[in-house]
Amino acid sequence: MSIAQNKKAFHDFFIEEKYEAGIVLDGWEVKAIRAGRTQLKEAYVIIRSGELYLLGCHISPLPTASTHVNPDPVRTRKLLLHAEEISKLIGKVERAGFTLVPLDMHFVRGRIKLEIGLAKGKKQHDKRDAEKEKDWQREKQRLLRNK
Repeated sequence: MSIAQNKKAFHDFFIEEKYEAGIVLDGWEVKAIRAGRTQLKEAYVIIRSGELYLLGCHISPLPTASTHVNPDPVRTRKLLLHAEEISKLIGKVERAGFTLVPLDMHFVRGRIKLEIGLAKGKKQHDKRDAEKEKDWQREKQRLLRNK
């Protein structure tokens, strides 16, 4: 079940591969995510000292959050992947010019997971071509429905 999606990522990037990562979260963040108070639109993934981190993901704290916790909605969150997956991603990002973008936050057996994509940036003309193709597919579906 999807919690939050980053639709802008599919517009701005060609997604080559997808990986599912766990996220290190605080208790108030889990409650806020379950309430649907998260946004991935401006988020991105960086590699720092051999580990992956999620930056820019905004999780709005619930108004009923505990009084002794000082919530930071856009703090840096560590991503959890297997070591061989991390080393493969580091190699592709550093050598091949790829970038890592968060695509989807969802539940898997009660745990919150983040789907990250290995992506290459789109040029402006690629975005226009993709938009034309999407419009054509929509028009084709409309024409087939009317027959």
